Amino acid sequence: AARGDETKGFDIMTWDIALILGIDGLANGAIYLLAGLGLVLVFSVTRVVFVPFGDIAAFSALSLAAFEAGQVPPTIGLVAFLAAAALLTEVGSLARKGEGRRIPRALLLWGVLPLLPCLIAWAAARFGAPAPVQVVASVLLVVPMAPLLARVVFQPIADASVLVLLIVSLALSFLLSGLGLLFFGPEGTRTAPLALGSLALGDGVEVGGQVILMVGTAIVLSGLFFLAFERTAMGKALRATAINRVGARLVGIRPARTAMLAYGYSSLLAGFIGILIAPVTTMYYDSGFLIGLKAFVAAIIGGLVSYPATALGALAVGLFESFASFWSGALKDAIVFSLLIPVLMARSYLARHHEEEAEEIDQ
Repeated sequence: AARGDETKGFDIMTWDIALILGIDGLANGAIYLLAGLGLVLVFSVTRVVFVPFGDIAAFSALSLAAFEAGQVPPTIGLVAFLAAAALLTEVGSLARKGEGRRIPRALLLWGVLPLLPCLIAWAAARFGAPAPVQVVASVLLVVPMAPLLARVVFQPIADASVLVLLIVSLALSFLLSGLGLLFFGPEGTRTAPLALGSLALGDGVEVGGQVILMVGTAIVLSGLFFLAFERTAMGKALRATAINRVGARLVGIRPARTAMLAYGYSSLLAGFIGILIAPVTTMYYDSGFLIGLKAFVAAIIGGLVSYPATALGALAVGLFESFASFWSGALKDAIVFSLLIPVLMARSYLARHHEEEAEEIDQ
């Protein structure tokens, strides 16, 4: 009977359904594209697989939901807590090094600046700011989170192995989920659409305004991301650090500073993702974990180094997830994660092939 139901499910796939699933897959792929870019950026500069990326995106969505409910976002308290931890870490490090004269600068960077978005968010909630201001405040509110987490957790162990950094990153993600439960509670929320209306494609198939906004935002942010890397001094510093940390240090680029810049860009991308996905998906305190894992699959397809390959991988993951949900909604996540098996096997084979060629050349 089960086999008959599966056969029936395959039979009812039509071109209209395939088109709808394809559109949904492109929307999901746009989200994973932005998340994958953030993961590759952080990894290429710091060697950290930044698993908490998805948690930051979830906090952005939950912050906007709090604004719409007329409440002060609990994210303010979370950011303030992280800022206090980062400030204590920095001051303690400076005191141990005997660099007390740098403490006032540390107070400004780690104590005052992270609280400015909190002040903006509090004012927006307190005085009932319009929806566009709430969106901007929700994004800005999560921007300091990744740099603060990096200062407390990753910077002290920056020279550890990639495996150790990955384990710490996973542990940090679980910690943030616990803090999310503490600050936001277990209830799920969904925000109002940012774009209304739809675009008719014929035969009764329409593309919602929110989907168009998601895809368009991904294209625009990806273009700006490319221009920033190619045309700005900060982008070139990030590229130099990603290619050769020692060489970048020799020409006057400080890897610790570029690492914080990478984390800041990553937080910004996560903030946009949360805002875009909140109207189409019910967000919980731990919803970001799956977003981060699926973006990680896309980044693995790109080898954690190639932005174009990561973009293609993100679109593949989005389409694969959409069609997998049609065949089996309960197993769609397992089907998506199964993409890692052939990708890792192919990369293992190619790596072994290159090593054999190198040995032959040496001989």
